[in-house]
Amino acid sequence: MAQLQFPRLPSNRHVDYLQAVILGLVQGLTEFLPISSTAHLRIVPALLGWNDPGPAFSAVIQLGTLVAVLGYFRNDIVQIASAWLRGILSWRPLATHDSRMGWMMIVGTIPIVVCGLVFKDQIEHQFRTLPVIAGALVVLAILLALAEGFAAWRRRQGHAARHLEQTTWADAIVVGTAQALALVPGSSRSGVTITAGLFDGLERETAARFSFLLAIPSIFAAGVFQLWTARQALVGTSESLALLVIATLAALVSGYASIAFLLGYLKKHSTLIFILYRLVLGGLLFYWLATGTLQA
Repeated sequence: MAQLQFPRLPSNRHVDYLQAVILGLVQGLTEFLPISSTAHLRIVPALLGWNDPGPAFSAVIQLGTLVAVLGYFRNDIVQIASAWLRGILSWRPLATHDSRMGWMMIVGTIPIVVCGLVFKDQIEHQFRTLPVIAGALVVLAILLALAEGFAAWRRRQGHAARHLEQTTWADAIVVGTAQALALVPGSSRSGVTITAGLFDGLERETAARFSFLLAIPSIFAAGVFQLWTARQALVGTSESLALLVIATLAALVSGYASIAFLLGYLKKHSTLIFILYRLVLGGLLFYWLATGTLQA
């Protein structure tokens, strides 16, 4: 049987800019859907014969998706930030749910920051392989399916799912700890946090919203850290800076659209379509690796 052949694009200046746009769009579209942006930023270049853009490039263009989150949730963020600051100035930091939400976002970010620093080398090298990504795609699909089944069982038992204003410190710890698993390429930040939220009794859309809010500090920290540590390679020349800006802007636009789509979709639908997508993509990736179409 003939192996599937993918186009191999030549390496030149024009394609470099085209790659920046495509990778930015892919980053934004997949960052907030539970299908893993890191997986797609590895798979798409591999299929097209491009070089892996690398973890630093991926982390920095995430700043575009950060702006998308800030723009989409601007009212919520202003409300939370104002309450958080008023709480500090009045010496009543936990007086309201909004002020507590600010602290919960900080507490929920600690696990991923600690794990990101401790396992930095493994995340950027050993874990960033196509077999690991394929396995993570499949495993998280199974966990998300189990979480959906658990949420359905809770509804049949008469337990109402909780909304954002009902989130607790336990939710911040559980979802924040789960967010650290997103450091494994292929797992997906929104995927692991929505899974944890469903197991924790949160409404599906609430789990997604909570996931996006928790993502703000970690995306900012990762983007700034990588921009600083890899600044010479990323912005050492005017061309590399232009490529980074183009990819980041593309990620901003597609990321905003992705957030709007997912929140609207989850109001009426389960995550079944994403579970099936992950299983199919993971299966295809294993097949391509087994047949030599892609190299690990």
